[in-house]
Amino acid sequence: MDIPPSADVTRLLVAWSGGDASAAEQVMPLVYEELRQLSRAYLRRERGDHTLQPTALVHEAYLRLVDQTQVNWESRAHFFGIAARVMRRILVDHARRLAAAKRGAGAQRISLTEAGDIPQASGVDLLALDDALNRLTDDYPRQGKVVELKFFGVLSSSEIGEAL
Repeated sequence: MDIPPSADVTRLLVAWSGGDASAAEQVMPLVYEELRQLSRAYLRRERGDHTLQPTALVHEAYLRLVDQTQVNWESRAHFFGIAARVMRRILVDHARRLAAAKRGAGAQRISLTEAGDIPQASGVDLLALDDALNRLTDDYPRQGKVVELKFFGVLSSSEIGEAL
């Protein structure tokens, strides 16, 4: 008599929890398609141009699950509950990295003094810059003056200090 797949998965998960490394390898073929369905369901709720594909999400989740050493898998449902949470975390981490990149994460930071030595790019939207500078000056007059002197006056820090 054949063991039903869910019972077989549960048996392997319990063995995996007990330290049987080969059980982890045997689980993947049994749960792979269900993990792909779960990942497709998550990605359907994401924007259309998402860069993660269901297969990549499954593989990343599986790698994180295999690294779990303190989990006592109770059942197939427990495994899929943890897998769903891991996939969600992967998607959230991915979204955070993209948002950080849009905000300039990883960009080289330089001081205002060093910035004065960089040639100005043509194409600066001076109207937008002026508007931003006016808003800054309304809320923070001294800081607005510093930016104005640095950007438009191209003064050094010591010259700005003397001017103020």
